[in-house]
Amino acid sequence: MTKWTKRTLLLASSTLFAAQPVWAQDMNGQDAGAQAQGSPTDAGGDVVVTGYRTSLAQARNSKRDATIIKDSISASDIAAFPDLNLAEALQRLPGVAINREAGEGRRISLRGLGPDFTRVQLDGMEVLGNVDSPQDSRGQTTRDRAFDFNLFAAELFNHVDVEKSYQAKQTEGGLAGTVGLYTARPFDYKSSKVALSAQGGTNSLTRDFQPRLTGLISKNWGNFGILVSAAYSRRNTREEGFDTYRWRHNKANGSDLSRLTAAEQAKINSGDLLFARGNRLSVSDSTQERIGLTSSVQWNPTDKVHLTLDGLYGQFKGDRFETHLASRGGGSSTWLGGGETFAGTVYPNSRVNAIQWNDRNEVVYLDVTGGKASTETRIQNTKNIFKQLVLSGDAELADGLTFNWLGGVERSGYSMPVNDKFTLEGFGDVISDYRGGTYSLVNTYKFNTADPNFWHAKRLYVNNTYQDTAFDNVKGRFDYKVTPDDTISVGGEWRRFANSGYYAEQDNILTSSFVSGKVNANPSGYAQTYTGYSGQDWTIVDFPKMLQTLGINRSQYLTGKLGVFAVEERTGAAFVQYDWNHILAGVPFRGNIGARYYRTTVISDGLASVGPITVRGEYEGVLPAANLIFELDQGLMVRFAASKNINRPSLGALAVNGSVNNDNGNITVSLGNPNLRPYKSTDFDISTEYYFGSVGYVAAALFYKTLDGYISTQTINNVPYSQTGLPDNLYPGVTGRTIIDSYSRPINLLKTNLFGVELSGQTDFKFLPAPFNRLGTAVNFTYVDSRLDYSKIYTGSIATTLEGLSKYNANATLYYQDKAFDARISANYRSGYIFSASPVLTALGPDHDVTGFEGTVYVDMSAHYALTNHVQLTLNGINLTNQRERQYSNSTKRLYVVTRSGTTLLGGVRITF
Repeated sequence: MTKWTKRTLLLASSTLFAAQPVWAQDMNGQDAGAQAQGSPTDAGGDVVVTGYRTSLAQARNSKRDATIIKDSISASDIAAFPDLNLAEALQRLPGVAINREAGEGRRISLRGLGPDFTRVQLDGMEVLGNVDSPQDSRGQTTRDRAFDFNLFAAELFNHVDVEKSYQAKQTEGGLAGTVGLYTARPFDYKSSKVALSAQGGTNSLTRDFQPRLTGLISKNWGNFGILVSAAYSRRNTREEGFDTYRWRHNKANGSDLSRLTAAEQAKINSGDLLFARGNRLSVSDSTQERIGLTSSVQWNPTDKVHLTLDGLYGQFKGDRFETHLASRGGGSSTWLGGGETFAGTVYPNSRVNAIQWNDRNEVVYLDVTGGKASTETRIQNTKNIFKQLVLSGDAELADGLTFNWLGGVERSGYSMPVNDKFTLEGFGDVISDYRGGTYSLVNTYKFNTADPNFWHAKRLYVNNTYQDTAFDNVKGRFDYKVTPDDTISVGGEWRRFANSGYYAEQDNILTSSFVSGKVNANPSGYAQTYTGYSGQDWTIVDFPKMLQTLGINRSQYLTGKLGVFAVEERTGAAFVQYDWNHILAGVPFRGNIGARYYRTTVISDGLASVGPITVRGEYEGVLPAANLIFELDQGLMVRFAASKNINRPSLGALAVNGSVNNDNGNITVSLGNPNLRPYKSTDFDISTEYYFGSVGYVAAALFYKTLDGYISTQTINNVPYSQTGLPDNLYPGVTGRTIIDSYSRPINLLKTNLFGVELSGQTDFKFLPAPFNRLGTAVNFTYVDSRLDYSKIYTGSIATTLEGLSKYNANATLYYQDKAFDARISANYRSGYIFSASPVLTALGPDHDVTGFEGTVYVDMSAHYALTNHVQLTLNGINLTNQRERQYSNSTKRLYVVTRSGTTLLGGVRITF
């Protein structure tokens, strides 16, 4: 923990503890667990905080009473979640792992399967919302089915369910499970409710002021209620570190090797050595602004009819600044080669003065004279807008017969109107040293990197990207109670999902004019010195001044549309399900059994190199499901679950946009595949759970999945065009008998199995002497394993775990709660995982077989002190240890990206009445 973090945390904590009564103060004889169930006005008017213990008790009861296998998170009301967003709250549940962007949770993985395999619902309706990543190495703009939880503030929600087993009345999809997000509604409260929260904080790297404001107003008039809520936050983020463009086999590329021994020269010229590319010092800064609005209207016109209208609006904006100090020589941006004639001046190739490599032929030390260096200045403006409106309700049609329905519309848009880069280059003497370990880089620059006269302008790149998503959903269900303990449910659902987008770009603007000397390449007129990187300054450009000085109108380079795509899915589904609750041989026995039928049509439109394409695909299936619960003893139960489920392909794989090329009669085709079938799984779960006290439980679960139809890219040669399934009029002169030299597309190719174990438990320590009887803990551990032989898909790849699968996940939370004070500290461990298993092949071999992330431990804390029944002070700390994110390339773990995002502390006040 840094000195800054220690000082700030100590000061903030002392403020809370100074106002708190002595910890050993008597609790008036109240049972801690019973108190947790009360409201803030319990205990005869004493100040009582309904904090973390209360949330644990509510979540535990929800888990115990559920017919399916699930875990839950509850908050007493809006603004009670202590996390920046719900991903950070979810990581404390068994089987959940998250990845973070700039220290904030973004996506979740569930039971070893990546974000694309988890279906997310918001107020009962499926939701898809993609933000993006500032890092290219993490897949900046992806078209998948994952939900980015940093789109919304946690304060907008008061309940989350993670459903891990499937039942027929659930919407199909989400092999890993379904996450249900629920906003507040007026009938959640007995009468009127007002909740306000204001926080201010800072980060150890940005040292800015970060405001967070939330508010809720709810009013009930008997059978009618209205609720509105809002959340606003603004913060600066920074990810600082160093990286490579991965590593590559290279030869000398024209560099002068005369200073080296004959053996060293021979080794370089053999092509056996791997050189780091880029060798970059990097900083990514962002100013993020997030706005969320919810509204809910509930009306019960009679005691047998209940109506709810929920609306949600979200906006997430990011203005990013990114800069790098890097190598830009030959051999894909190594320090080798790089010589050129620029504006009449001849710059020779670099000279290698010294070199060292390790036993894996990775160059870990390189001293060069006249190496080509560069600085990159990058700016991005992003905006996400999300809108959802859902009308739901239920009606008792007759004795024992009810009808439940939901209809909703959802629209979201992602835009990046500015994604521009400007590159400066220069030639100087440099040492790159990786000898400090896998995740270390020390660059020694023997020139003034902050002198604008050292650099010359080289390259301008401009880009914009736009995506839109639409989702329409209608579903209904009849429930008929055959007996008080038996219910038959039948229902149907219709869904339409559409996603479209395009981008435009232009590279190397003015490059030829800079090189020839036609345009002055000295950047002094628009240069700045960047001083934000610890220990190293360098020259960057002021983008508006650069555009003005060079007379560039960026819009003139962005007139065309590239990568145009539109994917639409239309799905109809029907199900039947039987639920029961009986006594079997003296043992309470409850559960459900059912089946669901679905039929999906896919329409994919794209723009290939020859014009627009439209391709249709269709698939259907039946998904049986059963969930059984035996309550063997008071508090002890055993669950069994078996089902089949599907996971629909990613949007990028379904998009038919691509290319068709004819090079002197050699025809190559590369397209998406709207005929892809969904992933299919057969799932088995068994869980033993024991519940005790008002908070405690322990549970052990085993789960097993068979996964079929794993999607990957296949390239085949010499295939008749008729076998591609593409329209005959796609390319002039191409018929069904035409032989395609190379045809690449994603297909359903492989299968695998997945096995896992979940252990979890929570309890308070009321059996301990005061003040330790106010402590409690919640812990969980998950082990998951699954392997896939990627070498059957990609040349140069290997057999390894599934992409995104961490074998080990664990969380431990220690909490304290008395009449007025509530605090917790949590540590979350996620073991390393494979991010991508698709290698980049070169003439001298693959760059890598995989890329991946090392394991991490994130530590967060939260504390609340109730001044009165209506006023509460809050303190939150995120990433207290300033955890590094370490990304590697290749299974031998070569340095790829290392960043830190700092520690964030937030303090504030919360008012409810």
